Amino acid sequence: MHSLITRFLKDEEGATAIEYGIIAGLISIAIVGALSGTTGLGAKLSTVFTTITGYLTTATS
Repeated sequence: MHSLITRFLKDEEGATAIEYGIIAGLISIAIVGALSGTTGLGAKLSTVFTTITGYLTTATS
C-alpha cells in the first residue's frame, strides 16, 4: 500500500495535462481580449473591410 501511494504522488502526467489546459485557457482569454472592444483588432479589421467594400462598390458602379 505504501508503494502505491508513493508511486501516485510521484506521477506527474496529469499535472502536465492540467498545465497545458491552463496555458490554452490563458491564450484564448488573450485572443478574446485583443479582438473585442471598440479599440480592439476586431473593430479595426471591420473598419478596413468596410472601407474596401466601399471602394469596390464605387469601382464596379
